[in-house]
Amino acid sequence: MSTEADPLAVLGGLPGVADSVDSVRKAVDRVYGHRVMRRRSNEITSEAALRGARGSAALAGADWALEEVRRRSDFGGEGEPWTVGAALRLTAEAGQLLGVWRQSPLRALARLHLVAAGGAVPDETVGRPRLTGESVTEPLVDLPLPDADEMAGRLDGLARLLLAGTEAPALVTAAVVHGELLALRPFGSCNGLVARAAERIVLVGSGLDPKSICPAEVGHAELGREAYARALDGYAFGTPEGVASWIAHCGRAVELGARESAAVCEALQRGAA
Repeated sequence: MSTEADPLAVLGGLPGVADSVDSVRKAVDRVYGHRVMRRRSNEITSEAALRGARGSAALAGADWALEEVRRRSDFGGEGEPWTVGAALRLTAEAGQLLGVWRQSPLRALARLHLVAAGGAVPDETVGRPRLTGESVTEPLVDLPLPDADEMAGRLDGLARLLLAGTEAPALVTAAVVHGELLALRPFGSCNGLVARAAERIVLVGSGLDPKSICPAEVGHAELGREAYARALDGYAFGTPEGVASWIAHCGRAVELGARESAAVCEALQRGAA
């Protein structure tokens, strides 16, 4: 596939992106090479899912301590408990949607929104892109909101790009999916949570992180909401520098997620976890 027919591959050639891709690959390889992964990878995957959900919820405004997330079982209340519960549900669901994603990204996104939103928003808006006149509630994202027609066109274009296949590195594809969903906010709610779950699906499905042990959500939370919003602004503005900066930000988030799981591996090896 030539880069002329592969816009995502073109983004992989932006200044600094190749360095981010290489750095991410090395960070991921280090975790997968840890001796604990040979016999306890399921435990690392489970812990990464929990920590990733906590990170995504933190970016959505529910910044709970990890142990609080671990010990709680009731997430049915409104506000922060509901947000944490939605993040946990999405993290569990993402691992089940790889096949659907490969066949129909839009159907997978609809399912993610259905799982995230639950009964928190009117039934007729759950699991489908917003229509003209429908409002959007989204913590953290303060970008101009595309109208429903523009959103639908760009969302369809993104799906067609993904289905056509790409030679772009997994990091680039994941960052673009994440950034587009936040810029478009196709659903009336939960767009940030859905976008981060979609990023996870791409990283896993691409083969970069097949066991889902490098939770980018952890890194995004660690880098902070302000840096996240600033990098997203750069992506939405659309300059090569802005897009490259967003991809690098997502790369750094994956690296931090890999570092988190490496620390879990070390703790397990010492018998401390």
